Amino acid sequence: MAHSASDACETRPDGVSEAMDLLRIDVGADAGEERPAREAALFSRNVLRKQRHWERQLAAKKSKRKEEKQRRKLNREPEADNPQFSKRVMKAITKERLAEARSTGLKLCVDLSMTDGMSDKEVSRLAGQLRRLYGSNKKAARPFHLLLTDLVEGGRLYRECLRMNEGFLNYMIDMTEESCLDLFPPETVVYLTPDAEEALETVDADKVYVLGGLVDESIRKKLSLSRARELSVHTARLPINEHMVKNNNAKNFHSKILAINQVFDILLTFSATGSWTEALRACFPPGKGYAVKASFTRDSQ
Repeated sequence: MAHSASDACETRPDGVSEAMDLLRIDVGADAGEERPAREAALFSRNVLRKQRHWERQLAAKKSKRKEEKQRRKLNREPEADNPQFSKRVMKAITKERLAEARSTGLKLCVDLSMTDGMSDKEVSRLAGQLRRLYGSNKKAARPFHLLLTDLVEGGRLYRECLRMNEGFLNYMIDMTEESCLDLFPPETVVYLTPDAEEALETVDADKVYVLGGLVDESIRKKLSLSRARELSVHTARLPINEHMVKNNNAKNFHSKILAINQVFDILLTFSATGSWTEALRACFPPGKGYAVKASFTRDSQ
């Protein structure tokens, strides 16, 4: 019995050792099984995060397309949706509508007196903006009476418009080398500039609205305001501050400086709807870093 007890004492450490070895194997196996599970969970979270990011981008694109569709709808003549009209008939209708606007439409001048200080590239961009502005007016249900003032025949801008804009001389726009004050009384003129203190509340058929025909990549400040003061006329700005707020964006970029065709699109839409909220939502470029205030969005719903 003593011998057996001694043998048992000698073998117990080995038994414990074997048990510990088995335990380590089990723990290692469990750890090995948990690692792929953790990796799978991490992979799932990454996929979910990417999916959510993609869904946000998709929603933003859909919203942008919806706004663009709404803008086109607001500015489109109802007859354009009627397939019974041929292109020739539609062209005649557009021509008649633009001709009528010369006597009954809201008046808007593009002041082109500041082109001397612009580079060739800036003049080219201005010519493109004039083309888009005229294109918007052609599509509008209630077009404006457009005038290009201080447009020097044979000058750089004139030549660039001939080069870039097909049929420029046939545009149904009044073109003159005279200034807006040669054509209209000073008390009727409202010069639209982003630096004006007063916000534009409405558009009045008795007023003449003036846009400064200016592209300034160097961002020299208050050029259009200086021009308005030179003319001694009333100034106003679009009511961006009253209806919009800064919107968070990756570049932290915010600007209220718009191309003349973008300002014109806002005026066109406002004249059609009577709502600055609708006009700014539909036509203010989203890349400028501003969005319509939430309170106005709720009120319009």
